[in-house]
Amino acid sequence: MDIVERADYFWRGETMTAEKVNLMAPGGHLATITEGVAFLPSFGNVTVIDTDDGLVLIDTGSAFAAEELFTTIREWSQKPVHTAIFTHGHFDHIAGLGPFEAESLAKGWPAITVLAHENVPRRFDRYQFTHGLNQTVNRRQFRLPNLLWPTEYRYPDETYTHELSRTIGGLDFYFRHEKGETDDATVTWIPSKKVLCSGDMFVWSSPNAGNPQKVPRFPLEWAQGLRRMAALGAEYFLPGHGLPIFGAERIAQTLNETAEYLESIVNQTISLMNEGLRFTDILPQVRPPAHLADRTFLQPIYDEPEFIVHNVWRLYAGWWQGDPSTLKPVNDRVLAREMVQLMGGVAPLASRVAELIAEDTDDADRLAGHLIETAWLAEPQNPEIQALRIALYTQRGARATSTMARGVFAWAVRETSGEQL
Repeated sequence: MDIVERADYFWRGETMTAEKVNLMAPGGHLATITEGVAFLPSFGNVTVIDTDDGLVLIDTGSAFAAEELFTTIREWSQKPVHTAIFTHGHFDHIAGLGPFEAESLAKGWPAITVLAHENVPRRFDRYQFTHGLNQTVNRRQFRLPNLLWPTEYRYPDETYTHELSRTIGGLDFYFRHEKGETDDATVTWIPSKKVLCSGDMFVWSSPNAGNPQKVPRFPLEWAQGLRRMAALGAEYFLPGHGLPIFGAERIAQTLNETAEYLESIVNQTISLMNEGLRFTDILPQVRPPAHLADRTFLQPIYDEPEFIVHNVWRLYAGWWQGDPSTLKPVNDRVLAREMVQLMGGVAPLASRVAELIAEDTDDADRLAGHLIETAWLAEPQNPEIQALRIALYTQRGARATSTMARGVFAWAVRETSGEQL
C-alpha cells in the first residue's frame, strides 16, 4: 500500500487512529508526494523540497533518528541542503541537522541556513533555564525513565516576526507565524506546489491544547490559524506527525473541523466561566461537538478535550480554580494525616478504594484517586495502601486513551513501587 492509499485508508477511519498513526514512531519510508517534494514520516516528520539552489528541509527530526534520516534523504537526492525551516522548537523537530551540517563542512558546501520564528531562540533559552524540570516532565509524559534532556541547541540563523516570503532556488515560500500548541509555530506554504506544511498545528489527534505538565497552549488562536490554512487551497497537506492528507476538499474539511472542535471547547468553557462557576463544576459539562466524535483525526490519543478545559481556565482565569481552601493551602501531607486521624486510621479509606476499584468505571476511578492519595500521603509505607495505589493507577492507565494520562498514571505506579522516575 503506497502513502496515498494509506493516507486515504486512515482518513476514512478503516482502523482506529491509535493503530494507524503512531506519533512517536522513530522512522518510516520516504515518499515522493509531488514533483520535487518528498515526505519522511519520523519522530517528527521531515519534508524535503528540491530547488535549483539545493534542498529545503521543513523540520529536521530528532537526534535519535538523525543518521537514519540523513541516509534516507541522501538516497532521494545528493543535492546540498540549502535551508532548514524549524516549524517550532520542540526537540523532535529541530535536532536532526547534524549529519547534514557535517557533510556540508566536509565537502566545502555553503553553510546551511536555519530559519524559524523569533520565539524559537527564546524557547531554547527557556529549555536551558528549566533543564531539570523538562527532563522530569518528559520522562513522566513519555514513560522514558532514562531520557536525558538536551542542553545544547542549534539556534536559528534568521528569524521573523509575523510573515515572511522567500524565493529559494526558483521556488516561492511563504512563512506565517501561528500560535497553537506552541507560541513559535511556523506554517509553510509553497503555492506553485500546492504544498502546505503545518508542523504541530495538526498531528492526527485531538489537538495538544491542554498538556497538563507544560506551558499554556493557545486553542482559540490555534483555531484561527487552522481556518487560515484551510483557505489556502492546498492539495498536499504535510503535518508534523502522522500521514499526509491529499486533496483540497479533504484538507479543508480536516482543518476546519479541527478548528470547530477547538472553538466549541473554548466557547463552552468561557460561557460557563462567565456564569461564575467553579472549575470543578465546569469540567464535566464541556464536551467536544458530538458530530465530530468519530473523526479519526480528532481522537484523544495524545491529549484529551478535558485537559483543554483546564488550559482555557488557566489562560483566562489564572491558576486558582474557585476553592477558597486552595488559595493558601496547607501541605498535602499535613492535610492527609489530619483526615486519616479524624477517620481513625487508613482502614476506612482502603476499604472504600478497594470497592471503587472493583466497580471498574471511570467515575469510580476518579473518586478512588482522591481517596487513595489521602491514604498514601498519610502513610506512604503502608503495604496495603501501596498495593491499592498500584492497582488503581494500573487500572486507570489501562483505561486511559491519551499519552498524557497514561504517562502520569504509569509514573504514579513507579513512584509507589520505588522505581526510578
